[in-house]
Amino acid sequence: MKYFLILICLTGLFSVACNKTPSQTPTAAPPQASAQPGVKRYHLTGRVVSTDKRGNSVLIDGDAIPDFMEAMTMPYTVKDLTLLDKLTPGDKIIADVVVQGDDSWIENVVVTGHTTAPPKPISELHLPAAGDAVPDFKLVNQDNRPISLRQYRGRTLLVTFIYTQCPFPDFCPRLSHQFAEINRQLRSNPALYAKTHLLSISFDPAHDTPKALRAYAFSVSGSKSASLFQHWDFAVPRAADLPAIATFFGLAYVQEGAVLNHSVSTAVVGPDGRIFKWYQDPDWQPSELIKDATAAQNHAS
Repeated sequence: MKYFLILICLTGLFSVACNKTPSQTPTAAPPQASAQPGVKRYHLTGRVVSTDKRGNSVLIDGDAIPDFMEAMTMPYTVKDLTLLDKLTPGDKIIADVVVQGDDSWIENVVVTGHTTAPPKPISELHLPAAGDAVPDFKLVNQDNRPISLRQYRGRTLLVTFIYTQCPFPDFCPRLSHQFAEINRQLRSNPALYAKTHLLSISFDPAHDTPKALRAYAFSVSGSKSASLFQHWDFAVPRAADLPAIATFFGLAYVQEGAVLNHSVSTAVVGPDGRIFKWYQDPDWQPSELIKDATAAQNHAS
């Protein structure tokens, strides 16, 4: 799935990639069995926010789907590209969400009405650029120990943002599995391994306790060894510190009560504590970040 993040506000810059509403009453039907092995189908109801013909996707403010995902505002891939010409922002729709392995898309889309509700606001963002000094943000890691970004000076720090309850394979799970692959590949290069560190930051301080982060780390890494955390930390900021961290790293979000909307942000921070490279979507490959880490180390030498 291609991600073209466009802010639904005057800046016209980023789109919302996810909307978590734990307290919202579910309105969708339970998953339906599929005749195809390994394929699951879910009934989706929601509202069209925007369409992206270049990315073959439609951004939908979707209602909760019981036993699968909470309310989400996120882009869905469409395989029938003619569908994008039939949808307009504000359309109320019903559709089938199809999940097969790491792939997902929607089909059988039917427009049931239209709403003129205004788009949700997004906070103004700082767009990380090469050379930007990264503030010494404070976090608590999976071992319930305080950490700060300054402690990684001298090493290249790879940073991404996740939350442990993210249900869709194209979002946080994808980023975490990519980081797991980076960690695996770096182990085969001891010299570079010693000069790098991975950091997954949760933007859900209400739920992602150190205990939850530790369990998530073992799940996505495929390891049960505490030695994992010698090279990869999973951490969460205090709720009061989250806005500053998200704003600096270009993580688009708005929080209204229990509602959290977010985009995607992954950064390579050089040994000097400055941004070396920033990615605003999850389409990067592990080899790209390893190449960035090598270049950042060489640049610092």
